[in-house]
Amino acid sequence: RCVEVFYIYFRAGRVEEPYVSITKKRQMPKDGYSEEIEKEVGQAEGKLCTHRSAFSRASVIQAFLGSAPQLTLQLYICVLQQEITAARSIFMVLSLLSIVYGALRCNILAIKIKYDDYDVSVKPAAYLCIFLWRSFEIATRVTVLVLFSSVLQIWILPVVLVNFFGFFFYPWILFWQSKSPFPENIEKALSRVGTTIVLCLLTFLYAGINMFCWSAVQVKLNDPDLINKSQNWYRLTVYYMLRFIENAFLLLMWYIYKTDIYLYVCAPLLVLQLLIGYCMAVLFMLVFYQFCHPCKKLFSSSVSEGLLSCFKFLCFVCKPSKSIILTDKAEVKSSENTDEAWGSSKTIDSQKGNPHQSVSSNA
Repeated sequence: RCVEVFYIYFRAGRVEEPYVSITKKRQMPKDGYSEEIEKEVGQAEGKLCTHRSAFSRASVIQAFLGSAPQLTLQLYICVLQQEITAARSIFMVLSLLSIVYGALRCNILAIKIKYDDYDVSVKPAAYLCIFLWRSFEIATRVTVLVLFSSVLQIWILPVVLVNFFGFFFYPWILFWQSKSPFPENIEKALSRVGTTIVLCLLTFLYAGINMFCWSAVQVKLNDPDLINKSQNWYRLTVYYMLRFIENAFLLLMWYIYKTDIYLYVCAPLLVLQLLIGYCMAVLFMLVFYQFCHPCKKLFSSSVSEGLLSCFKFLCFVCKPSKSIILTDKAEVKSSENTDEAWGSSKTIDSQKGNPHQSVSSNA
């Protein structure tokens, strides 16, 4: 692909192309109006766009199936040996940048796939927010996994397997629940077995991404494009809440079972820094979706509205307990009132039954 890209690039413009294709893109709405723009795309430019898209996907695969395990392993070795060499630190920084770049490309791909009909232009502020968001999220996640595995080597295996197979089977479970027909239009040359292998590889990559960070591209097997193009704020909220709880639990286990290699480490401060780092990742994510997303005008609901609805839901959940307390109090008061009424009626009846006693008492 690289050789063909350079060959096409240096030959572009020298020979007149036999035909061009016309693409139609819509601009972002301004004052409620959206204009449609037609653009001529030559054969060479179309091939370059195809190769660029393939490079973006390859960078995501290389980041989460290559650099992420490599960074985890290198950091684990440094922790056990209690030594960080210059060469190893350089490789770890490069691996971290590779993972962050892959996650950034994954975000951009998700935006372009979901809003394919629009002319999307990503501003530098959006790139900066995504970079900070992914840097904090991935760095804290890898550090938490390494700390936990350094003291509980056996128990890291169930943690990894539950995470991986949970995200691997999640798209398949949704597909089986939808009762949709098996996708046949992925590639005409592929058989049913080949299509199954391709879908398994896709969900394998999806699980590998979600092991370390939130996958901006959500797999949906019953969709013709295999991508969920709707913006699901609740799924995003549930993911980060569960991930935060998991990280806190793993850090707690590390704090309880830490060995002598952490004798000169301030464990409470390290735990606090990692939790704050993950909260910083969530903060930059909220800033990106609220202010820097290139298609925020197309959202049916913003992040602030989503958070407000979550708070309303929590308040609604808490209301029944209060209503139960109020009903209990009302029942107690009503029982007291009935007792008083019964007592007063009893005294009235007694007075009616013994008039001489009431006269003497009045006297």
